[in-house]
Amino acid sequence: MFVWLLLLMATGWGTLAIWYSNLPPSLRPWAAGTFGCMALLLPLLVKPRRRGAIASFCIFALVLAWWFTIPPSNNRDWQPDVAVLPSATISGNKVTIHNIRNCDYRSETDYECHYYDRTFDLDRLKSVDLFLVYWGSPYIAHTMFSFGFEGQGQVCFSIETRKEKGEAYSAIKGFFKQYELTYVVADERDVVGLRTNYRKEDVYLYRLKAEPELIRKVFLDYLRQVNRIHDRAEWYNALTSNCTTNIRGHTAPYARNARFDWRIIVNGFVDEMMYQRGTVDTSLPFAELKKLSYINPKAQRAGRDPDFSLRIREGLPGMEKAEVRRQ
Repeated sequence: MFVWLLLLMATGWGTLAIWYSNLPPSLRPWAAGTFGCMALLLPLLVKPRRRGAIASFCIFALVLAWWFTIPPSNNRDWQPDVAVLPSATISGNKVTIHNIRNCDYRSETDYECHYYDRTFDLDRLKSVDLFLVYWGSPYIAHTMFSFGFEGQGQVCFSIETRKEKGEAYSAIKGFFKQYELTYVVADERDVVGLRTNYRKEDVYLYRLKAEPELIRKVFLDYLRQVNRIHDRAEWYNALTSNCTTNIRGHTAPYARNARFDWRIIVNGFVDEMMYQRGTVDTSLPFAELKKLSYINPKAQRAGRDPDFSLRIREGLPGMEKAEVRRQ
């Protein structure tokens, strides 16, 4: 029974990997169907069955080896919002981020993308905030980190799929090398305003408790990954390389309390996990903290205000004193 369970899992994964592969569309159904039938029939037709099972696993190993050779690419016909990759130049305490995105939206799909370069002083890096974005299920959320520089504003990182023109996101496809990974480095009026004002998703904002030295290490780790992707494409994976697992990858080497938790996967509860670990403000009960952290009304009132980042933080737990100092 155990061998059959492994065989069924391997056959299912291999069939889907072929179905969602880069093979010609007309060939995919035939290739996926042939693999699935052979993998399941061999243990039934070949005697002794052990040999049939071994043959099936060998076929799966060939499919797996082929799948690992499929290369990602930075050269595709990208959607305009992910067509330009950011990069960073680091010189001492000064960091220049190139191609920070700031799109002007008329609707979710009608927009003009603008980009700018900006130099930040690492000595002024004082805060890091977490955005938690719900677009449907309360169990799954999109996570974004935003770094605050005293007197220089915020810079927000959104780890996303890099979609081609005409391509839509699919959770199933996200497991099978259908999307490259991209780090969108953007103005909060762009990546936050898009979600609150146009997509009408529910967005929550939390100030994280962290020492400046830790924030600096995580920020620089983000920039190293930004430059790696700029130089060489990487695959997105809905389980192992997504917005939340990559955030953990950036923070785990430096944070003291970085043990794995099931809420890293079911990340709609990651704010509850952080509350229990004391990473966010704990002066209020969690339910009240979450209610106060909901920023959609503030973001919708702020619109394209140059002070958008300050306005969405007004009155949020753990931020009042910090924001007064920055003003």
